[in-house]
Amino acid sequence: MGDGEGQVEERGWAYRRRQPEGTVLYEAVRENLATLLAEASDVGRGLPRYVERDFARYLECGVLGHGFARVRCESCKDELLVAFSCKGRGVCPSCNAKRAQVTAVHLVEQVLPRVPCRQWTLSFPHRMRWVLLKEKGLLSDVLTLFLRAVFALQRRRARRQGVRGGQTGAVSFLQFFGSASQVTPHYHALVPEGVFVPGEGACASRRCRRPRKLMWSGC
Repeated sequence: MGDGEGQVEERGWAYRRRQPEGTVLYEAVRENLATLLAEASDVGRGLPRYVERDFARYLECGVLGHGFARVRCESCKDELLVAFSCKGRGVCPSCNAKRAQVTAVHLVEQVLPRVPCRQWTLSFPHRMRWVLLKEKGLLSDVLTLFLRAVFALQRRRARRQGVRGGQTGAVSFLQFFGSASQVTPHYHALVPEGVFVPGEGACASRRCRRPRKLMWSGC
């Protein structure tokens, strides 16, 4: 066996700063944010404060000049600087991606059962959105009513298939903005595509037929 054959080279992971200030998005936000906020105020109430706050924090995210942590390797004594992140929820693609990945791993590995699931979305008419934002308790009440209706539908579908005493659950997320950062409070709910019934020492899942057509109306 010649020199080097059969040997596995050990390679470590190298940290590379993402440098957001060099991206097109960062440049667009930096150069046009003041104009956007001014125009939004001229034509209406302006953007919500949490939207303005997310934009401002995004401009500081990952930029060393706005704060960093010094990381030192105890083995090689090498040091590097890691810029602070904004941990925003609407504008920053890096923080959004990290939060989505961490949440997805947690749900898949720790929360969701190994059964098919369906995503349900609950949105509201324009005239209701500001009321719901002012009365935050209403958002929770509406979610309770919405999930109660979905769960009742699941149980009815299960009973038609001869399954009684079934129960279900949901993981729901409240989102306050749309694709254009407009005020659009809405819910995303992940619901098992069926019900759970008591089994021998555990709950067994029973899949229900998918809904053919659903129409929701509000007054």
